[in-house]
Amino acid sequence: MAKPVMILTDWHHLFGMTLTDYFTNSTYRVELEKDLSIKKQLLDVVIIAKHEGKTRKTPAELPDGLGNLAAHNLVSFKSLHEPFDDWAADELIGHYVNYRKQISPSLKKLLPKEYFRLYAVSTRYPRKLSRYVTFNPIKPHKPGVYDLLWGARNIRLIVTGKIAKEERNAAWLMFSAIRENIEYGVAHYRGNLDEMSSTMNQLLIKYRAERIIDMPYTVEDYRRELKRNVLNSMTTDEILDEILKKISMEQRLTGFSAEKLLKKLPTDDIEAYLKKLRKKQKHK
Repeated sequence: MAKPVMILTDWHHLFGMTLTDYFTNSTYRVELEKDLSIKKQLLDVVIIAKHEGKTRKTPAELPDGLGNLAAHNLVSFKSLHEPFDDWAADELIGHYVNYRKQISPSLKKLLPKEYFRLYAVSTRYPRKLSRYVTFNPIKPHKPGVYDLLWGARNIRLIVTGKIAKEERNAAWLMFSAIRENIEYGVAHYRGNLDEMSSTMNQLLIKYRAERIIDMPYTVEDYRRELKRNVLNSMTTDEILDEILKKISMEQRLTGFSAEKLLKKLPTDDIEAYLKKLRKKQKHK
């Protein structure tokens, strides 16, 4: 099989495309690389409610950490190569200030601060930052999700490398840089957009290109490999049982004559059935 061309797509773009796909068909829209000033400063992702008010349609089950979405949700993403440190936290606050100014009716009439949430999604745990600011696990506790106070604003920190391996977290797990978690995320993520398959393929290519983890070239390669591993772990009887579950009784009996089938049955069973059949016909 020919190897695909290496497309060195940026981690931030892949992360943004995944969230764009995730919030498709909900009342939130996602904007990528939001320009926040005359001097170019790009905010990784903004998740925006499509209408104001309390009633909003969110995906059936949100990934851990996104349970408190507001009207405007500013997301800073840090890949395996980048730390979420004090400067990154300062930058996120700066983005929030600029963004709030831009979308408010005027500088004298800013939108309420309750309309905004700040999120930091980091592949690795920010150990340096944790030395001088408290990371408070959210309640009820979910591994890898914390709240931290930075100045007057709360930042929700989501560490993809520590997130629980659950289906709802598939989007996070694909960016965890842990092979078994990436595989789980790829296998369980259910895309909304046609382009998402391409995004997932580029994500796997990115892992290979940067030699972070040896991954299959495409999602299809991975799923074939997964099926092969599952089949290799099953006994012949287990495989047969799974096949029979998907075949109707009519399909199972195709090609067998009545005579062949009756030869396989005990004579007593055949006579008992005929006796029961004659009894039913007699009472008609």
